[in-house]
Amino acid sequence: MAIKVLLADDEQSILEIMAKQIATAGYSVITACDGQEAWDKINAQEPDVIVLDVTMPKMDGWEVLKQLRTHPPSKKWQPVIIVSALGEMENINKGLRLEADHYLTKPCRMEDVIKAIRLMVSLIPMRQH
Repeated sequence: MAIKVLLADDEQSILEIMAKQIATAGYSVITACDGQEAWDKINAQEPDVIVLDVTMPKMDGWEVLKQLRTHPPSKKWQPVIIVSALGEMENINKGLRLEADHYLTKPCRMEDVIKAIRLMVSLIPMRQH
């Protein structure tokens, strides 16, 4: 069974490019174009890894991450990779305080996103309770 990756970004062109690359790397991709859609799909489809933009309509990535960590829809740990143009140290620290597992700043190479997903997948068994 393929690892499911939820990818949330409000920029359609970025969403399409990233989804294609992640699928090419062998993962099953679920997309969302805003935070509320991401949260709904996290609850309905229980992805193995979540890749979140921060600046999105309806619910930003911070709120999605807060909800995930305070009201997890699954008993399994769902690693979160933040991919955001907000590269200032205060934002990176905020992501880590909210228990993001990895933080990449845009623009970033797709190879780095794929490496981060692979790393998160390799750590999943260690985070299960």
